[in-house]
Amino acid sequence: MPDPTAPRILVINSGSSSLKFQLLDPADGAVDASGIVERVGQDSGSATISAGARESSFAGPVADHRAAMTIVHSLFEDVGLSLSDDRIRAVGHRVVQGGARYSEPVLIDDQVRWDIHDLGKLAPLHNYAAVDGIDGAMALLPAVPHVAVFDTAFFTALPEAAAHYALNREIAAEYKVRRYGAHGTSHQYVSRAVSEHLAAQGQDVTGLRQIVMHLGNGASASAVLGDRAVETSMGLTPLEGLVMGTRTGDIDPTIYLHLHRRAGFGPAEIDDILNKRSGMLGMCGMSDFRDITRAVEAGDEAATLATEIYVHRLRKYLGSYTFVLGGLDVLSFTAGIGENVPMVRERLLTGLEELGIELDLEANSARSKEARVISTPQSRVTVMIVPTNEELSIAQQASEVARSA
Repeated sequence: MPDPTAPRILVINSGSSSLKFQLLDPADGAVDASGIVERVGQDSGSATISAGARESSFAGPVADHRAAMTIVHSLFEDVGLSLSDDRIRAVGHRVVQGGARYSEPVLIDDQVRWDIHDLGKLAPLHNYAAVDGIDGAMALLPAVPHVAVFDTAFFTALPEAAAHYALNREIAAEYKVRRYGAHGTSHQYVSRAVSEHLAAQGQDVTGLRQIVMHLGNGASASAVLGDRAVETSMGLTPLEGLVMGTRTGDIDPTIYLHLHRRAGFGPAEIDDILNKRSGMLGMCGMSDFRDITRAVEAGDEAATLATEIYVHRLRKYLGSYTFVLGGLDVLSFTAGIGENVPMVRERLLTGLEELGIELDLEANSARSKEARVISTPQSRVTVMIVPTNEELSIAQQASEVARSA
Protein backbone atom coordinates (compact mmCIF):
# COMPACT_ATOMS: atom_id res chain seq x y z
CA MET A 1 0.00 0.00 0.00
CA PRO A 2 1.30 3.51 -0.81
CA ASP A 3 2.42 5.46 2.22
CA PRO A 4 0.21 8.59 2.44
CA THR A 5 2.77 10.28 4.69
CA ALA A 6 5.82 9.68 2.46
CA PRO A 7 7.54 12.61 0.74
CA ARG A 8 6.18 13.64 -2.64
CA ILE A 9 7.77 15.26 -5.68
CA LEU A 10 5.87 17.47 -8.11
CA VAL A 11 7.08 16.88 -11.68
CA ILE A 12 6.52 19.62 -14.26
CA ASN A 13 6.99 19.09 -18.00
CA SER A 14 6.51 22.34 -19.90
CA GLY A 15 6.12 21.62 -23.61
CA SER A 16 5.87 24.10 -26.44
CA SER A 17 2.10 24.48 -25.99
CA SER A 18 1.31 22.29 -23.00
CA LEU A 19 2.21 21.71 -19.37
CA LYS A 20 2.04 18.20 -17.94
CA PHE A 21 2.24 17.60 -14.23
CA GLN A 22 2.36 14.71 -11.81
CA LEU A 23 2.56 14.44 -8.01
CA LEU A 24 4.17 11.18 -6.96
CA ASP A 25 6.13 9.24 -4.40
CA PRO A 26 9.71 8.89 -5.71
CA ALA A 27 10.24 5.73 -3.67
CA ASP A 28 7.59 3.53 -5.24
CA GLY A 29 6.20 5.63 -8.09
CA ALA A 30 2.71 5.87 -6.57
CA VAL A 31 0.89 8.76 -8.27
CA ASP A 32 -1.36 11.04 -6.20
CA ALA A 33 -2.41 13.27 -9.09
CA SER A 34 -1.62 13.89 -12.73
CA GLY A 35 -2.90 16.07 -15.50
CA ILE A 36 -2.20 18.40 -18.36
CA VAL A 37 -2.81 21.98 -19.42
CA GLU A 38 -3.21 22.17 -23.20
CA ARG A 39 -3.15 24.88 -25.86
CA VAL A 40 -1.00 27.19 -23.76
CA GLY A 41 -0.73 30.61 -25.36
CA GLN A 42 -4.08 30.28 -27.09
CA ASP A 43 -7.50 31.73 -26.41
CA SER A 44 -9.20 28.35 -26.02
CA GLY A 45 -7.05 26.39 -23.64
CA SER A 46 -8.10 23.48 -21.46
CA ALA A 47 -6.82 21.49 -18.48
CA THR A 48 -7.64 18.31 -16.63
CA ILE A 49 -6.53 16.62 -13.43
CA SER A 50 -7.08 13.11 -12.11
CA ALA A 51 -6.45 12.16 -8.48
CA GLY A 52 -7.74 8.65 -7.92
CA ALA A 53 -11.51 8.81 -8.35
CA ARG A 54 -11.52 12.60 -8.20
CA GLU A 55 -11.31 14.65 -11.37
CA SER A 56 -11.61 18.28 -12.38
CA SER A 57 -11.21 20.31 -15.53
CA PHE A 58 -10.78 23.84 -16.83
CA ALA A 59 -11.66 25.55 -20.09
CA GLY A 60 -10.59 29.03 -21.08
CA PRO A 61 -7.61 31.08 -22.21
CA VAL A 62 -4.13 30.12 -20.98
CA ALA A 63 -1.85 33.07 -21.62
CA ASP A 64 1.49 31.34 -20.95
CA HIS A 65 3.12 28.64 -18.82
CA ARG A 66 3.06 30.85 -15.73
CA ALA A 67 -0.70 31.14 -16.10
CA ALA A 68 -0.80 27.38 -16.66
CA MET A 69 0.81 26.84 -13.25
CA THR A 70 -1.86 29.02 -11.63
CA ILE A 71 -4.48 26.79 -13.25
CA VAL A 72 -2.66 23.71 -11.92
CA HIS A 73 -2.85 25.21 -8.43
CA SER A 74 -6.62 25.62 -8.75
CA LEU A 75 -7.07 22.10 -10.11
CA PHE A 76 -5.24 20.67 -7.11
CA GLU A 77 -7.59 22.55 -4.80
CA ASP A 78 -10.57 21.19 -6.77
CA VAL A 79 -9.61 17.59 -6.01
CA GLY A 80 -8.81 18.19 -2.36
CA LEU A 81 -5.04 18.49 -2.67
CA SER A 82 -2.76 21.44 -2.13
CA LEU A 83 0.56 22.58 -3.57
CA SER A 84 1.38 23.93 -0.11
CA ASP A 85 1.30 20.39 1.32
CA ASP A 86 4.47 19.95 3.38
CA ARG A 87 4.91 16.45 1.92
CA ILE A 88 6.02 18.09 -1.34
CA ARG A 89 9.79 18.14 -0.86
CA ALA A 90 10.87 19.30 -4.33
CA VAL A 91 9.72 20.19 -7.81
CA GLY A 92 11.43 18.42 -10.71
CA HIS A 93 11.37 20.27 -14.03
CA ARG A 94 11.99 18.48 -17.32
CA VAL A 95 14.27 20.65 -19.45
CA VAL A 96 14.87 19.53 -23.03
CA GLN A 97 18.22 21.20 -23.73
CA GLY A 98 21.06 21.37 -21.22
CA GLY A 99 23.85 21.84 -23.73
CA ALA A 100 27.28 20.34 -23.09
CA ARG A 101 27.43 21.89 -19.62
CA TYR A 102 24.73 20.06 -17.68
CA SER A 103 25.47 16.35 -17.33
CA GLU A 104 23.53 15.95 -14.07
CA PRO A 105 20.31 17.32 -12.55
CA VAL A 106 20.93 20.61 -10.73
CA LEU A 107 19.28 22.86 -8.19
CA ILE A 108 17.80 25.82 -10.03
CA ASP A 109 19.25 29.18 -9.07
CA ASP A 110 19.52 32.45 -11.02
CA GLN A 111 22.51 31.21 -13.03
CA VAL A 112 20.86 27.91 -13.97
CA ARG A 113 17.68 29.70 -14.95
CA TRP A 114 19.68 32.08 -17.16
CA ASP A 115 21.54 29.17 -18.75
CA ILE A 116 18.31 27.33 -19.54
CA HIS A 117 16.95 30.46 -21.19
CA ASP A 118 20.19 31.01 -23.12
CA LEU A 119 20.12 27.40 -24.35
CA GLY A 120 16.72 28.21 -25.82
CA LYS A 121 18.72 29.15 -28.91
CA LEU A 122 19.16 25.42 -29.44
CA ALA A 123 15.62 24.41 -28.40
CA PRO A 124 13.38 27.45 -28.81
CA LEU A 125 10.10 25.52 -28.68
CA HIS A 126 10.93 23.93 -25.33
CA ASN A 127 13.50 25.76 -23.22
CA TYR A 128 11.72 29.11 -23.16
CA ALA A 129 8.53 27.31 -22.11
CA ALA A 130 10.52 25.51 -19.41
CA VAL A 131 11.73 28.83 -18.00
CA ASP A 132 8.16 30.14 -17.84
CA GLY A 133 7.05 26.94 -16.13
CA ILE A 134 9.91 27.24 -13.63
CA ASP A 135 8.98 30.84 -12.88
CA GLY A 136 5.33 29.94 -12.37
CA ALA A 137 6.12 26.96 -10.15
CA MET A 138 8.63 28.91 -8.07
CA ALA A 139 6.03 31.61 -7.45
CA LEU A 140 3.61 28.99 -6.14
CA LEU A 141 6.13 26.86 -4.23
CA PRO A 142 8.88 29.26 -3.15
CA ALA A 143 9.94 27.28 -0.07
CA VAL A 144 10.90 23.97 -1.74
CA PRO A 145 13.90 23.16 -3.95
CA HIS A 146 13.36 23.29 -7.69
CA VAL A 147 15.51 20.93 -9.73
CA ALA A 148 16.22 20.92 -13.47
CA VAL A 149 16.49 17.46 -15.04
CA PHE A 150 17.91 17.71 -18.55
CA ASP A 151 16.81 15.53 -21.46
CA THR A 152 20.29 15.82 -22.96
CA ALA A 153 22.24 14.96 -19.79
CA PHE A 154 22.58 11.23 -20.49
CA PHE A 155 24.33 12.01 -23.76
CA THR A 156 26.84 14.63 -22.60
CA ALA A 157 29.43 11.87 -22.13
CA LEU A 158 29.19 10.56 -25.69
CA PRO A 159 32.60 9.68 -27.12
CA GLU A 160 34.04 12.65 -29.00
CA ALA A 161 33.79 10.82 -32.32
CA ALA A 162 30.05 10.36 -31.78
CA ALA A 163 29.40 13.83 -30.37
CA HIS A 164 30.72 15.93 -33.24
CA TYR A 165 29.79 16.58 -36.85
CA ALA A 166 32.35 16.82 -39.65
CA LEU A 167 31.68 20.56 -39.78
CA ASN A 168 34.24 23.35 -39.94
CA ARG A 169 35.79 23.27 -36.49
CA GLU A 170 35.71 27.02 -35.79
CA ILE A 171 32.12 27.41 -36.95
CA ALA A 172 30.99 24.41 -34.89
CA ALA A 173 32.67 25.79 -31.76
CA GLU A 174 31.40 29.35 -32.19
CA TYR A 175 27.78 28.33 -32.71
CA LYS A 176 27.79 25.29 -30.37
CA VAL A 177 26.96 22.88 -33.17
CA ARG A 178 27.32 19.32 -31.92
CA ARG A 179 25.17 16.27 -31.23
CA TYR A 180 23.19 16.74 -28.01
CA GLY A 181 20.58 14.01 -28.37
CA ALA A 182 17.16 13.93 -26.73
CA HIS A 183 14.89 11.57 -24.78
CA GLY A 184 17.90 11.00 -22.52
CA THR A 185 15.80 10.63 -19.37
CA SER A 186 13.89 7.77 -21.00
CA HIS A 187 16.99 6.07 -22.42
CA GLN A 188 18.73 6.25 -19.05
CA TYR A 189 15.69 4.93 -17.18
CA VAL A 190 15.13 2.03 -19.58
CA SER A 191 18.78 0.98 -19.84
CA ARG A 192 19.08 0.94 -16.04
CA ALA A 193 15.81 -0.99 -15.72
CA VAL A 194 17.13 -3.59 -18.17
CA SER A 195 20.36 -3.99 -16.19
CA GLU A 196 18.45 -4.33 -12.92
CA HIS A 197 16.04 -6.87 -14.46
CA LEU A 198 18.86 -9.07 -15.77
CA ALA A 199 20.97 -8.70 -12.62
CA ALA A 200 18.00 -9.86 -10.53
CA GLN A 201 18.02 -13.05 -12.62
CA GLY A 202 21.67 -13.62 -11.80
CA GLN A 203 23.14 -12.37 -15.05
CA ASP A 204 26.46 -10.49 -15.03
CA VAL A 205 25.64 -7.06 -16.44
CA THR A 206 29.19 -5.68 -16.38
CA GLY A 207 29.82 -4.13 -19.78
CA LEU A 208 26.28 -4.98 -20.94
CA ARG A 209 25.79 -3.99 -24.60
CA GLN A 210 22.34 -2.50 -25.09
CA ILE A 211 20.35 -0.78 -27.80
CA VAL A 212 17.30 1.14 -26.59
CA MET A 213 14.62 2.17 -29.08
CA HIS A 214 12.33 4.90 -27.76
CA LEU A 215 9.56 4.83 -30.36
CA GLY A 216 6.82 7.38 -29.86
CA ASN A 217 5.58 10.24 -32.00
CA GLY A 218 9.14 11.41 -31.53
CA ALA A 219 11.56 8.51 -31.88
CA SER A 220 15.20 7.91 -31.01
CA ALA A 221 17.68 5.09 -30.53
CA SER A 222 20.69 4.81 -28.26
CA ALA A 223 23.64 2.48 -27.84
CA VAL A 224 24.59 1.95 -24.20
CA LEU A 225 27.75 0.20 -23.01
CA GLY A 226 27.56 -0.63 -19.32
CA ASP A 227 25.89 2.47 -17.89
CA ARG A 228 27.23 4.92 -20.48
CA ALA A 229 25.60 6.07 -23.72
CA VAL A 230 28.03 5.79 -26.63
CA GLU A 231 25.67 6.75 -29.48
CA THR A 232 22.26 8.28 -30.04
CA SER A 233 20.21 9.04 -33.11
CA MET A 234 19.07 12.60 -32.41
CA GLY A 235 21.62 15.35 -32.91
CA LEU A 236 21.73 19.12 -32.62
CA THR A 237 17.93 18.96 -32.71
CA PRO A 238 15.36 16.17 -32.46
CA LEU A 239 15.00 16.14 -36.28
CA GLU A 240 17.99 13.85 -36.86
CA GLY A 241 17.69 10.09 -36.78
CA LEU A 242 14.70 7.77 -37.06
CA VAL A 243 11.51 8.34 -39.04
CA MET A 244 8.95 9.87 -36.67
CA GLY A 245 5.29 10.78 -36.54
CA THR A 246 5.72 14.12 -38.30
CA ARG A 247 9.53 14.47 -38.67
CA THR A 248 11.69 13.22 -41.53
CA GLY A 249 14.56 11.96 -39.41
CA ASP A 250 17.84 11.66 -41.35
CA ILE A 251 17.72 13.66 -44.54
CA ASP A 252 20.17 15.03 -47.10
CA PRO A 253 20.83 18.59 -45.83
CA THR A 254 20.90 19.85 -49.41
CA ILE A 255 17.14 19.24 -49.54
CA TYR A 256 16.84 22.50 -47.54
CA LEU A 257 18.52 24.38 -50.38
CA HIS A 258 16.64 22.43 -53.05
CA LEU A 259 13.26 23.33 -51.57
CA HIS A 260 14.33 26.96 -51.26
CA ARG A 261 15.74 27.28 -54.76
CA ARG A 262 13.23 25.20 -56.69
CA ALA A 263 10.01 25.68 -54.70
CA GLY A 264 10.71 29.11 -53.22
CA PHE A 265 10.06 27.97 -49.64
CA GLY A 266 11.52 30.14 -46.90
CA PRO A 267 13.32 28.87 -43.78
CA ALA A 268 10.22 28.87 -41.58
CA GLU A 269 8.16 26.92 -44.10
CA ILE A 270 10.92 24.38 -44.71
CA ASP A 271 11.28 23.90 -40.97
CA ASP A 272 7.52 23.34 -40.74
CA ILE A 273 7.60 20.82 -43.60
CA LEU A 274 10.45 18.76 -42.15
CA ASN A 275 9.28 18.82 -38.52
CA LYS A 276 5.48 18.92 -38.71
CA ARG A 277 4.35 17.79 -42.17
CA SER A 278 6.63 14.86 -42.95
CA GLY A 279 7.40 11.51 -41.32
CA MET A 280 4.50 9.06 -41.20
CA LEU A 281 1.95 11.86 -41.45
CA GLY A 282 3.52 13.25 -44.59
CA MET A 283 3.92 9.85 -46.23
CA CYS A 284 0.51 8.30 -45.56
CA GLY A 285 -1.65 10.96 -43.92
CA MET A 286 -1.56 9.30 -40.50
CA SER A 287 0.80 9.52 -37.53
CA ASP A 288 -1.04 7.32 -35.01
CA PHE A 289 0.18 3.74 -35.42
CA ARG A 290 -3.19 2.38 -34.36
CA ASP A 291 -4.62 3.92 -37.53
CA ILE A 292 -1.57 2.95 -39.56
CA THR A 293 -1.74 -0.69 -38.43
CA ARG A 294 -5.40 -0.91 -39.47
CA ALA A 295 -4.57 0.68 -42.82
CA VAL A 296 -1.71 -1.74 -43.46
CA GLU A 297 -3.94 -4.70 -42.60
CA ALA A 298 -6.53 -3.34 -45.06
CA GLY A 299 -3.91 -3.18 -47.83
CA ASP A 300 -3.44 0.60 -47.96
CA GLU A 301 -0.41 1.11 -50.23
CA ALA A 302 0.71 4.46 -48.79
CA ALA A 303 0.54 3.18 -45.21
CA THR A 304 2.37 -0.02 -46.17
CA LEU A 305 5.20 1.84 -47.89
CA ALA A 306 5.48 4.34 -45.02
CA THR A 307 5.75 1.47 -42.55
CA GLU A 308 8.43 -0.20 -44.69
CA ILE A 309 10.42 3.05 -44.74
CA TYR A 310 9.99 3.40 -40.96
CA VAL A 311 11.20 -0.14 -40.31
CA HIS A 312 14.05 0.13 -42.83
CA ARG A 313 15.45 3.11 -40.90
CA LEU A 314 15.16 1.15 -37.65
CA ARG A 315 17.12 -1.73 -39.19
CA LYS A 316 19.89 0.60 -40.32
CA TYR A 317 20.31 1.93 -36.78
CA LEU A 318 20.05 -1.53 -35.22
CA GLY A 319 22.83 -2.79 -37.46
CA SER A 320 25.12 0.20 -37.11
CA TYR A 321 24.76 0.41 -33.33
CA THR A 322 25.49 -3.30 -32.98
CA PHE A 323 28.81 -2.66 -34.72
CA VAL A 324 29.48 0.44 -32.59
CA LEU A 325 29.03 -1.71 -29.48
CA GLY A 326 31.07 -4.59 -30.85
CA GLY A 327 28.10 -6.91 -30.46
CA LEU A 328 24.69 -6.86 -28.84
CA ASP A 329 23.35 -8.40 -25.63
CA VAL A 330 19.97 -6.68 -25.23
CA LEU A 331 17.58 -4.80 -27.50
CA SER A 332 14.74 -3.01 -25.71
CA PHE A 333 11.67 -1.15 -26.93
CA THR A 334 9.87 1.61 -25.07
CA ALA A 335 7.36 4.50 -25.47
CA GLY A 336 3.98 4.42 -27.19
CA ILE A 337 4.89 2.61 -30.41
CA GLY A 338 7.77 0.63 -28.97
CA GLU A 339 5.59 -0.77 -26.19
CA ASN A 340 2.25 -1.16 -27.98
CA VAL A 341 2.69 -1.93 -31.69
CA PRO A 342 3.63 -5.59 -32.26
CA MET A 343 3.64 -5.11 -36.04
CA VAL A 344 6.65 -2.78 -35.92
CA ARG A 345 8.68 -5.09 -33.70
CA GLU A 346 7.80 -8.14 -35.80
CA ARG A 347 8.65 -6.48 -39.11
CA LEU A 348 11.91 -5.14 -37.69
CA LEU A 349 13.16 -8.41 -36.20
CA THR A 350 11.85 -11.12 -38.51
CA GLY A 351 14.68 -12.73 -40.48
CA LEU A 352 17.47 -11.78 -38.09
CA GLU A 353 17.88 -15.24 -36.57
CA GLU A 354 21.36 -15.71 -38.04
CA LEU A 355 22.37 -12.48 -36.30
CA GLY A 356 21.29 -13.89 -32.95
CA ILE A 357 17.83 -12.32 -32.68
CA GLU A 358 14.89 -14.70 -32.47
CA LEU A 359 11.53 -13.15 -31.68
CA ASP A 360 8.86 -15.06 -29.77
CA LEU A 361 5.78 -14.14 -31.81
CA GLU A 362 3.34 -15.08 -29.07
CA ALA A 363 5.16 -13.01 -26.44
CA ASN A 364 5.48 -10.15 -28.91
CA SER A 365 1.70 -10.06 -29.41
CA ALA A 366 0.81 -10.27 -25.71
CA ARG A 367 -0.33 -7.10 -23.92
CA SER A 368 1.18 -6.13 -20.58
CA LYS A 369 2.28 -3.04 -18.71
CA GLU A 370 5.22 -4.88 -17.15
CA ALA A 371 8.81 -5.14 -18.36
CA ARG A 372 9.11 -8.44 -20.18
CA VAL A 373 11.25 -10.54 -22.54
CA ILE A 374 9.81 -11.16 -26.02
CA SER A 375 12.68 -13.19 -27.50
CA THR A 376 12.86 -16.97 -27.42
CA PRO A 377 15.04 -18.79 -24.88
CA GLN A 378 17.33 -19.75 -27.77
CA SER A 379 17.89 -16.13 -28.87
CA ARG A 380 21.48 -15.00 -28.26
CA VAL A 381 20.22 -11.42 -28.02
CA THR A 382 17.61 -10.73 -25.34
CA VAL A 383 14.74 -8.63 -26.69
CA MET A 384 12.64 -6.76 -24.13
CA ILE A 385 9.75 -4.35 -23.82
CA VAL A 386 10.36 -1.93 -20.95
CA PRO A 387 7.67 0.68 -20.24
CA THR A 388 9.38 4.01 -19.72
CA ASN A 389 8.58 6.23 -16.76
CA GLU A 390 10.22 9.59 -17.28
CA GLU A 391 8.17 11.21 -14.53
CA LEU A 392 9.41 8.71 -11.94
CA SER A 393 12.99 9.16 -13.15
CA ILE A 394 12.69 12.95 -12.88
CA ALA A 395 11.13 12.62 -9.42
CA GLN A 396 13.89 10.35 -8.19
CA GLN A 397 16.64 12.61 -9.53
CA ALA A 398 14.98 15.72 -8.11
CA SER A 399 14.55 14.01 -4.74
CA GLU A 400 18.22 13.08 -4.62
CA VAL A 401 19.35 16.63 -5.46
CA ALA A 402 16.93 18.13 -2.92
CA ARG A 403 18.22 15.86 -0.15
CA SER A 404 21.78 16.99 -0.73
CA ALA A 405 20.90 20.67 -1.10
